[in-house]
Amino acid sequence: MLPLLRLRGAFTLLLGLVTVLGLLALYPAKILARQELSTAQAKDDAALLEGFRHVEVASVSDALEQIAGKKMYMTHRMRPIFSTRFAGYALTVSLKKEANHDPDALKGMLHAIDTGGPNSVYVMVVEDGNDIAGMGGLMGTAMAARNFSGAVIDGGVRDTAYLQKIGFPVYALGVVPSTSVSHYRFAGANISVTCDGVPVNPGDIITADPDGVVVVPKTSAAQILKLAQDMDFKEHSMYAFIEKLKSIEEAVAKFGRL
Repeated sequence: MLPLLRLRGAFTLLLGLVTVLGLLALYPAKILARQELSTAQAKDDAALLEGFRHVEVASVSDALEQIAGKKMYMTHRMRPIFSTRFAGYALTVSLKKEANHDPDALKGMLHAIDTGGPNSVYVMVVEDGNDIAGMGGLMGTAMAARNFSGAVIDGGVRDTAYLQKIGFPVYALGVVPSTSVSHYRFAGANISVTCDGVPVNPGDIITADPDGVVVVPKTSAAQILKLAQDMDFKEHSMYAFIEKLKSIEEAVAKFGRL
């Protein structure tokens, strides 16, 4: 009986060892699969952004209205400090109006910039901030150094000559020389905000060109891009057709785009 028990024990131990070895063998495969999935997702994200960088913002706006039934464009007040075009992922920041003498009141705003990187778009909402500069040359320099795509400020901007010099694109409600220091407090980063009337969630795609700024929810971005590209192709094809026939009516009837 004793030898039999020993044999059973050895068999159980061997079976356990084989199981552990099998699990260990699977572990690298799972890690590799996750890495491959992550790489594929990064490539898809890069291709998506590249697509938005080459499509007209007006077409993106039209596509959003058709597919989502929403107007996701910012108003005519949101203008660039120089003619530009960019697309990237929203990094949101909110400032609330509050008089203070706290040296750390805006610390979170600066930290948010230092957590961003390539393809980030700094989307700042300054409460009642039409005449308050939400950012200027120092913040713009930090964003440029970290390869942000651009910034969109629901408020003012200053140091525009320097921002133009370094080529960092900013959209804002106006140009003002004021400061937020001692007048505002950091209210949050990477939170849902409403920028110039448009809801923006962290990671949404912000696309901008000389026509304005549009927010694309990331969940439907691929579908929106496809329709916007189709619209662009039709519209660009129409120019020569209109010039040749000298008729916009015939062109719209043929291409179905206006």
